[in-house]
Amino acid sequence: MSPRRRVIKRLVGAFLPIALVIVIAVVAVMVWIVQGITRPPRAPYLVTPQTFTIGPILNAGDVSWSNHDGTKARGWLIKGAEGAPAVILLHRYGADRSWLLNLAVKLNETTNFTVLWPDLRGHGENPPVNWSLFGTVEGDDVTAAIDYLRTLKTSSGKQQIGFVGIYGVELGAYAGLDAAKRYPEVRALVLDSVPASPDDLIRAVTGGRAAMNNIVLQTLGRWGIRFYAMGKYQATPSCEMARALRNVRVLLLSGEQSDPWRSSTIALEPCFSGGTVEARKDLPLTGSNLASATGEQEEAYDRPVIDFFDQALR
Repeated sequence: MSPRRRVIKRLVGAFLPIALVIVIAVVAVMVWIVQGITRPPRAPYLVTPQTFTIGPILNAGDVSWSNHDGTKARGWLIKGAEGAPAVILLHRYGADRSWLLNLAVKLNETTNFTVLWPDLRGHGENPPVNWSLFGTVEGDDVTAAIDYLRTLKTSSGKQQIGFVGIYGVELGAYAGLDAAKRYPEVRALVLDSVPASPDDLIRAVTGGRAAMNNIVLQTLGRWGIRFYAMGKYQATPSCEMARALRNVRVLLLSGEQSDPWRSSTIALEPCFSGGTVEARKDLPLTGSNLASATGEQEEAYDRPVIDFFDQALR
């Protein structure tokens, strides 16, 4: 063996174990990130319809249906007037349906619309699906919820609902936008704190998982999700989906300068080429921190949302 080949062999022998250790470490970190972020944090529901003994919330029921991929979905439902519109309320990543119970009750009381507010997959107590995919399949789950609403009948056998509106925060906003692109019966959207794409949401929740804003860990998170999803992950930009909408009224909600989703939400406004768009910027309260609001703050946030749906879906 020539001296040159012996040197190369020694170098390979010296550095190969180091390279293997680095690869194993990278894979281990990637698995740790993916395992953590695809299983959102869960806690007992803040409140449930069973908590109340009086009021319209007594009409809310636990319902379930099948997603298009065969998995199960669940939510709370309050029926409205015969043939009236329906509104679906979608929470953010790491929250659950109980965060939106007050808004659901107020919306039904004010408009007599049917209201459905589900747990997005991977969320809520003991979820029927243990994982989230950051909006890339959740939009299809929302269309399954619309299909479920279409099966509802009144006591006289007539269809329960008419047009559909969707309210969503962050993950829920992206999923609602995707569903509206797929189903033209969605006529009104309220989108709060919209990520520019699922990749942005992954970056945010990876930072929370690692307790630091590290670009290397965020990149590993994005790569890991692509391997984990086995081809299901499609990071379609929100703006691209907005351009596909026609005949939809939209209300965009964003927080103050410190809000991490403010810029992406504002940037979405010019993307809508059909329908009408309103934007409420610099809100002191958004859907992301609604659970910690006082009653007065919550009412100031809820009322414009309810009025918008009342006008847009009549």
